[in-house]
Amino acid sequence: MTAISGVVLAYFGLSEAWGKHLQYSKFWNAGSPPSDKQLRISSRVGMLLLYTPALVAAAAAFAVPAVVADDRCRLLALALALHFFKRDFEVVFIHQYSGNMILDSAIPISLSYFSGTVCMIYAQYLTQGEPGPRVDLKVAGEVLFLVGITGNFYHHHLLSKLREKGDKTYKIPKGGLFGLVICPHYLFEIIVFIGFCLISQTLFSFFFALGTLWYLMGRSYATRRWYLSKFDNFPKEVKALIPYIF
Repeated sequence: MTAISGVVLAYFGLSEAWGKHLQYSKFWNAGSPPSDKQLRISSRVGMLLLYTPALVAAAAAFAVPAVVADDRCRLLALALALHFFKRDFEVVFIHQYSGNMILDSAIPISLSYFSGTVCMIYAQYLTQGEPGPRVDLKVAGEVLFLVGITGNFYHHHLLSKLREKGDKTYKIPKGGLFGLVICPHYLFEIIVFIGFCLISQTLFSFFFALGTLWYLMGRSYATRRWYLSKFDNFPKEVKALIPYIF
């Protein structure tokens, strides 16, 4: 599962950069037009489908005594549950939607989050009784997780304020780190997964964080390219993901 998760996420990231998008958000109808045979669902329902199974999996871990009894395992499950609860909260109360989602795109993302959550907790469970890491990075992971989840929420809030109710047009985001990168919410999402990695300190959490990095790098690259194609006044100095670098 460690190898599969890393490779699949990296492949999705390269596919995004090459223009083969998972069809949700502004890319729901990018590239080839969707076939009439493809099932479309509302973006709100689709986004809930992405995150809710992972939230249920993280919450269910607290019913396992061995998870609750281990400090690192319990902390990891709590962080995962908080992350996906926040995402569902944003879906219901924060995000604005302008289109539909293709079910074929929602399912692999949902499975990725769900399997990643389950495997991350299970990998942590398997470390019980083994010697702990020589350098304990749990506190650093907690700090990065809180920074990442806060920054991600803040920039999602800014994105939601771009359009009035009923307005489905896209605008160039402003405020926060949007003056430096077009996808600061992805940057903070990566910080969240690095936080998971440092809390856990298992091989699976490392490769899942690395795969998430690759996927969001490809997604942010495609997003910047989309803005450049849609807006003549898009500031060229604004990078995709990492200020001044990428």
